[in-house]
Amino acid sequence: MLCEKVKKNFGFGFMRLPMIENDVDYEQVNRMVDVFMEAGFNYFDTARVYLDGKSENAIRECVAKRYPRDSFVLADKLSPWIYNSEEEIRPLFESQLKSCGVDYFDVYIFHCMNRNLYEKNLRCNSFEVVNQLKKEGKVKHIAMSFHDTADVLDRILTEQPLIEFVQIQFNYLDYDDAGIQSKACYDVCIKHGKKVIVMEPVKGGNLVNLPKEAKEFLTEKSNNSEAEFAIRFAASFPGVEMVLSGMGNMDMISENIAFMKGFVPFSEEEHQLSWDLRKLIRTVRQIPCTGCRYCVDGCPKKILIPDIFYVYNKHLAAESVWEDTKEILQKEYNNVKDCIGCGACEGHCPQNINIKETMKLLGESI
Repeated sequence: MLCEKVKKNFGFGFMRLPMIENDVDYEQVNRMVDVFMEAGFNYFDTARVYLDGKSENAIRECVAKRYPRDSFVLADKLSPWIYNSEEEIRPLFESQLKSCGVDYFDVYIFHCMNRNLYEKNLRCNSFEVVNQLKKEGKVKHIAMSFHDTADVLDRILTEQPLIEFVQIQFNYLDYDDAGIQSKACYDVCIKHGKKVIVMEPVKGGNLVNLPKEAKEFLTEKSNNSEAEFAIRFAASFPGVEMVLSGMGNMDMISENIAFMKGFVPFSEEEHQLSWDLRKLIRTVRQIPCTGCRYCVDGCPKKILIPDIFYVYNKHLAAESVWEDTKEILQKEYNNVKDCIGCGACEGHCPQNINIKETMKLLGESI
């Protein structure tokens, strides 16, 4: 068990919370947290970069102020885009504690690690600083979220034994993907004796908004909803300790709790079904955007890139004809044409999407 306080294998990611204009809908989040806790779950995941800092504040208002500290498990992250030196790390950490309304984190995660950001962490002595925070009791467990190839993960885990578990993108579509390398990264974690925390089990909502043919196939072959099938797939692997879901409304909370409270692992037949479903989904080449919005923070024009990709993906999934899609893009997201091709977005994208080229094509199309 990664933390003795964790009650069950399902966590609440505070990344895609319900909003009222630009503010978190605290009233709805309070209800979501209550239902989550009452069902016996207690793991919450946040980061300073989620919702422009509003995610940590929501933890404070909706969790920390309303529940005893020993009743919930809280994970926060050291995000590499918001510090540039060793001297900045501790003040950032202390401000995160204050924002969340707690005096320690159960889990502190080196965020979005890849080969380049690993070198930055080495230059900034991040591992030494976080390990010292653990010695002081301000961090109980040290972890890492990872977005790169399996060989890079192997190197990091070999050189940094202080990392106790790894958060990886793991879902049935990315399982054998040559870029994401979900299974290969999972296998490296097992090799090093590290438990796995799953992020993006529904791939930012893509696996609950399947292309028409794939959706019909799943409905015919399984009683599972799209979300249930995806999350149960990820949770069925023996090395997986926790599956996170960025739930954005009460319906998501209720649906996910219903099948995770009495979790049943995948059967052999369901694993085979996941292979068949994967093949069907890949016949439609959608943009693999998960809606993390890191690219928006990096964009000098503040173009809502994930929203534009979502609209376009609905067209690719045969849910809208091109003329309707074009009209939506022209009316609501016409600033796609403002893209200057600087590439700042691509430096922030965990999915390694060729954003510049896609935005150029869309801008020329509308």
